[in-house]
Amino acid sequence: MPRNTEIKARLGGAGPSLAEVADRAAALATQPACDIAQDDTFFRCDNGRLKLRTFADGSGELIHYRRDDTPGPKESSYVLAPVADAAALREALSRAWGQVGRVRKRRTLVMCGRTRIHLDRVEDLGDFLELEVVLRDDESVEAGRREAHDLLRKLGVGEGSLVSGAYLDLLRAQG
Repeated sequence: MPRNTEIKARLGGAGPSLAEVADRAAALATQPACDIAQDDTFFRCDNGRLKLRTFADGSGELIHYRRDDTPGPKESSYVLAPVADAAALREALSRAWGQVGRVRKRRTLVMCGRTRIHLDRVEDLGDFLELEVVLRDDESVEAGRREAHDLLRKLGVGEGSLVSGAYLDLLRAQG
C-alpha cells in the first residue's frame, strides 16, 4: 500500500503568504508546476477517510486513506482508484453511505524530487501548504519527517503555522 509523510500549514497571517511560498517552491522544483481544480466529496467511513476527488474534466479519483490528525509530519497510507465518471460515482456513494462534507480548492502542484508540494487556495478557508513525501516500501516514516522539516525550513514556513486534520475538519471547526 502506498505511503507518504504528510504535513500541512496555514499560509498568510504571521507566516509567509501563498505567493512567497510559491516563489520559493518554484526555485526548488524538479518539474514544471501545474494548476488543478479539485472538488473533494467526503463520505461516511468508519475506517479512515473516503473521498471522491473530481477534476474539471469530470474524471476523478476515489481515495481511501488513514492518518493521524496531529500537527506536524505524519504517516498516511492510501489507495487511489481512477474514476471516469465522478458525478455518477458521487451519486452512488452519496446514496449508499451519505456525504459528510465537501472541499473545493485550487491547487498548484510543485514536484521537488519525490515530494509533492501542494499550494492550496481552499474555498471558505484560505491558503495552505501541504507536503507529501512519498516513502519507499522499506523506508521509515522518520526519513520522511526529516525531509518534510527540511523543506518547511527552505520554504520559510515555521512550526507555528502547522495544522492538524483535513481541510474538511477545519471547515467544520469554523462552522
